[in-house]
Amino acid sequence: MMSKKPRKQRKKMFNAPLHIKRKFIGAHLEENLLLKYDKRAVPVVRGDSIRVMRGSFKGHEDKIVKVNVKKRCIEIEGITMSKADGNKIAKPIHSSNVIITKLNLTDKWRRKKLERNLSEDAKKEIEAEAKEQIKIAKEEERKKEEEAKALKEEEEAIEEESEEPKEKPEQKQEEEKPKAKVEKKSVPKAETKKEEPKKKAKSDKKPATTSSKKKTTKKTPVKTTKKKEENK
Repeated sequence: MMSKKPRKQRKKMFNAPLHIKRKFIGAHLEENLLLKYDKRAVPVVRGDSIRVMRGSFKGHEDKIVKVNVKKRCIEIEGITMSKADGNKIAKPIHSSNVIITKLNLTDKWRRKKLERNLSEDAKKEIEAEAKEQIKIAKEEERKKEEEAKALKEEEEAIEEESEEPKEKPEQKQEEEKPKAKVEKKSVPKAETKKEEPKKKAKSDKKPATTSSKKKTTKKTPVKTTKKKEENK
């Protein structure tokens, strides 16, 4: 930056692209690391161990969990703040308020930058330290996977236990249904046998009605003949 005006410097810092803004998120190294790597400051990476030097959490030592490039701040394990609703969230801290106590060397590109202009002995020490960190990281990942599997198995076992009682009443209903069908079929058979004699009785009464009608038809011509005789 060529300008000495603060407003222009701030404008360039806020409007910078991410690949340049990433370099602004740096922190000073501790004295022993400063002598080892021959550097005063280094850009911060997730997994670096740091110590807070200023603020309400002064003296807190832990690892970096997240690096927010857009807001130019970092999140550290164990540093939280409470919201109005009572929930706790990670408190962002500026990288200038911390000092690096241990570097994360699992990234090979970072190792190459640190090994520049160093002796071969120092490079060997860095590589040996990086191998140890990679082993520890793999063990932690394996433990997390095992814990995740154990949780899934417990959840599946709980779901199976909750589903078993629901299946039993359904089975009972299926067993009761065929019995009810047999009873219903037995009822109409008995009724059909009793209904047969009734039909015969009805058939016997029908001819009686026909004979009565014939008698009435015979009486009508007698009346007409009597009326004709009286008129004469």
